[in-house]
Amino acid sequence: MKLTILGCYSATPRAFTNPTSQVLEINNHIFLIDCGEGTQVELRRNKVKFSRIKHIFISHLHGDHFFGLIGLVSTFRLLGRDTPLHIYGPKGIKDVITLQLKLSNSWTDFPLHFHELTNTESEVVFEDEKVTVTTIPLQHRVYCNGFLFQEKPGDRKLVMSKVQNYDIDQAYYRSIKKGNDVVLDTGEVISNQEITDDPKPVKSYAYCSDTKYDEAKLKLIKNSTVLYHESTFLESHKHLCAKTGHSSAIEAATIAKKANVETLILGHYSTRYENIELFKDEATTVFDNVEIADDGKIFEF
Repeated sequence: MKLTILGCYSATPRAFTNPTSQVLEINNHIFLIDCGEGTQVELRRNKVKFSRIKHIFISHLHGDHFFGLIGLVSTFRLLGRDTPLHIYGPKGIKDVITLQLKLSNSWTDFPLHFHELTNTESEVVFEDEKVTVTTIPLQHRVYCNGFLFQEKPGDRKLVMSKVQNYDIDQAYYRSIKKGNDVVLDTGEVISNQEITDDPKPVKSYAYCSDTKYDEAKLKLIKNSTVLYHESTFLESHKHLCAKTGHSSAIEAATIAKKANVETLILGHYSTRYENIELFKDEATTVFDNVEIADDGKIFEF
């Protein structure tokens, strides 16, 4: 699992920082999460292939999380894209994008599918044989969702040194990898546990963009491998959290601790602060394993 931070600062873009956008690579998928201004430039800078992006997840309709989307869609068209693109986001995302395409006479030549979200309860929005993506309802000033990306368990691993102790036809190997026992021609039953090892542990990534402190999401993100949680303010400005619908670094760390996640990544910093290391300093007073996002930073798990 690989996470590339394209932008992780709040509100407005600057010459040296970008608003929120990131790329998650998990089980051969490349998911784009949020799409603030400058996203396509950062995709190029980080050498992410545009053609591999087939699913875009937008948390909410504040500009610093989706103003880069129309530009990216338009660039896909100019590059001659023909593969479908799926966009998941709040109700209204289709109107916003299609109106701009209409007025600029820039309709896409590729299938553009919108999956508009209105549910205030968690729901599965994408699933295939490898990955499940579930919404994490968040508490912000507008309708907002985070997203939980979860690997599905892989096949069990054959231990050939043990398999070869029995007269097992190769035709049964696929069934064995799926966890089934084997019945030999003699009638003897060979337990799956005896001839296989467990698959690699599955990983999960919980993305919680703009949100005030809210413990309702704990059950959804519990035991996640990685939690990205917004931390707009330091304690010196904690009084702004409730009014703006944001969290402090310590609040993010408290959520991480109560959810028993393995790693916390902080982001969405207010640009009023000159040193983002201060966010880690405060968060580690509550939770030990804290990383700080920054534009262009890559995490591998």
